[in-house]
Amino acid sequence: MLAGISIDYYSRLEQGRERRPSPQVIEAIARVLQLDQEATEHLHELARARPHRRTAAGPADRVEPSLVRLIDGWDHVPAYVVNSRLDVLVRNLVAEGLYEGLEHSDNLLRLALLNPVARGFYLDWEMDTSSKVAHLRAMAGLDTDDPDMLELLDELSESEDFRRMWALHEVRGRTRAPVRFHRDDIGDVITTMEVLTVDGSPGQKLIVFQAEPGSPSEAALIALSDRMRKRSRGGARPSGRPEHDEDPDPGHPGPTDIEEAAAKLRHRVRPR
Repeated sequence: MLAGISIDYYSRLEQGRERRPSPQVIEAIARVLQLDQEATEHLHELARARPHRRTAAGPADRVEPSLVRLIDGWDHVPAYVVNSRLDVLVRNLVAEGLYEGLEHSDNLLRLALLNPVARGFYLDWEMDTSSKVAHLRAMAGLDTDDPDMLELLDELSESEDFRRMWALHEVRGRTRAPVRFHRDDIGDVITTMEVLTVDGSPGQKLIVFQAEPGSPSEAALIALSDRMRKRSRGGARPSGRPEHDEDPDPGHPGPTDIEEAAAKLRHRVRPR
């Protein structure tokens, strides 16, 4: 007996022949396996999961216009909305600048695992990536018939790191954590990431990165945001050689831009 559950019944559960275990059975299994609260909740979700009816419109990928307006109003706070597969559905202007030029940036796991540059972009690459893999494992277990999810898993399986992290069977994604980025044009950017569930949009998460007020990281994001806004007002993004030598790359902040943003911050927080 396993915590009041017969070995035969547990075997049927493992083999998928018993598909509707009671909440009491799930709790008993969680106790025996010494699962923490998050893993126990995930086990309950797996037990309740049913095949999803799909529509051609793909409602899970539609972001409410009010949410788009909200994140667009955050000038120097990178933010974006993802679906259960970590596809980036929308991002604001400063997030666009932060991830600019990175191949596979339309999906956070493709970026982390299939783009070698990601190891320099995410200063804590191992921790950040393993958390994303844990999130994907949790989501994949809730809908085993999603062809897009299966295609993504097949593609990511080309990565040895993905196979290693997937084999850990972790299902705990982070909801708040420090995240450190690096770009050659703005240096290190140290932020706190918040992951928020979007009510009414199953599978969607709002991910926000906030720098410490008055910090060099905030100054770098302000400078990046200013440059992105200027370029956005100018219409299409520039390509090819710049027209003006005095501003070699109007889409990226240089040291002077960051110093000016830092000076503004020092003035703003100067004690009376």
